[in-house]
Amino acid sequence: MALALEILQSEIIDCHQCPRLREHCAAIAQTKRRAYREWDYWGKPVPAFGDPQARILILGLAPGAHGSNRTGRMFTGDRSGDMLYRVLHRAGFASQPLSQSRDDGLVLRDAYITAAAHCAPPGNKPSPQEIRNCRPFLDRELELLPNVKVVVTLGKIAFDSYLDILKSHGAIPSRAAFVFGHNRRFQTAPGLPLLISSYHPSQQNTSTGKLTEKMLDDVFRAARRALGKATGLSDPAGPPPHPAPASPRPNTVENRRNPQGRRSFRQPGRVSKV
Repeated sequence: MALALEILQSEIIDCHQCPRLREHCAAIAQTKRRAYREWDYWGKPVPAFGDPQARILILGLAPGAHGSNRTGRMFTGDRSGDMLYRVLHRAGFASQPLSQSRDDGLVLRDAYITAAAHCAPPGNKPSPQEIRNCRPFLDRELELLPNVKVVVTLGKIAFDSYLDILKSHGAIPSRAAFVFGHNRRFQTAPGLPLLISSYHPSQQNTSTGKLTEKMLDDVFRAARRALGKATGLSDPAGPPPHPAPASPRPNTVENRRNPQGRRSFRQPGRVSKV
């Protein structure tokens, strides 16, 4: 699986499906921000990274123009990542609380970080079509991470992107029944990972107080507890997961593995639309 994930990340880096985004990433890498004039910007799609045996998948929106687009690693080099990695370190998912470059020695433990879009978008807003262009990469990552038991989505776009994949495989009839909110937990379908939604640790959300560090701590405490491991954090786990919405037809989703040992999100007899 590790080799297959490496091959997939190489494909992501080489992707040219969204000319607007590739041009934007390259332009930012040329103009740079004054504080980073000495940096050799990454300036292309940012790959996912983490533990191939991860039981928690963290799904963000897209790289920041002067964060991941500069450093070449998810949530690295900007304030969003500063908060996220402090929280992950306290929860036991990251080897250190600081994330400054892709060569800083940071290691994720039992966690894997990816994004709904892998290129830095203008205004932090990828178009719906650009998100759809990236969705097959996420779909394959889900197949290649068979141990995932919890999916944490950072922001509504990431939340919707994950639900769209489940819907495309027939695992859920619609995403309409799943209402986004902070630290909400959902059992989407029998056998599938617990879904936890969170506000994104964007500078806008954190500077206005919409998301505090403690609120993000609570999300990853819940994720850790869902994995059944003690972390030394004693806050209560919070409300129980929201059950999967009732379906007018029998739910036949199975959490089975194909001959290669990969998780399947498909209903028997159905062909993926992705």
